[in-house]
Amino acid sequence: MARMPSAERRRQLTEAAIRAMARDGVARTTTRSIAAEAEVSLSVFHYCFDSKQALIESVITTLTDHSVTVVKDALRPTGAPTSRATLEETVAAGFRAYWDHVRAHPDEHMLTYELTQYALRQPGFEHLARRQYALYAEAYADLIEQLRRDMDLRLQVPVSVLARYLAAMTDGLTLNYLVLGDEEAWTDILETVTAHIAGLVRAG
Repeated sequence: MARMPSAERRRQLTEAAIRAMARDGVARTTTRSIAAEAEVSLSVFHYCFDSKQALIESVITTLTDHSVTVVKDALRPTGAPTSRATLEETVAAGFRAYWDHVRAHPDEHMLTYELTQYALRQPGFEHLARRQYALYAEAYADLIEQLRRDMDLRLQVPVSVLARYLAAMTDGLTLNYLVLGDEEAWTDILETVTAHIAGLVRAG
């Protein structure tokens, strides 16, 4: 087995855990099955993670990063002049990027809800559910600050409020899509959401 830096090994095991949990469910996924998924020994797993809590926190952080990265890439400035239309187009691009990720990886997004329920029901794990939703708010706050810098935006509400609002809204919309599907309806839904969010900010 090739040696690799511990941080890289942790990433490898975390991605293996995501695949195993998405396939088998959080409760049925064991450290042994994760090690087998990653094709490493059980001792390597325990060297990288000293508890299941540490593993689940790494999984939650990585799943959030998967979604946030595609949105950040979509929001990178293109050099177009700032205007109301440009603002709406930028917000729309961010939501489309997120929604494309949901459609491409529904198993990952389903797993995020299962992780929340698991953490809330497992004694001693409740803080991981709180950490999960804190990560969502932090990610949105970072995205808002990125847009505010790039486009000289003035917010109608505080960053912290808008971040939690966006996190709650996308959380509910994602679950709605995972339950109901109906992709044709989402074009109109995303247009409505984009117009609403753009109304909470304006160019400086």
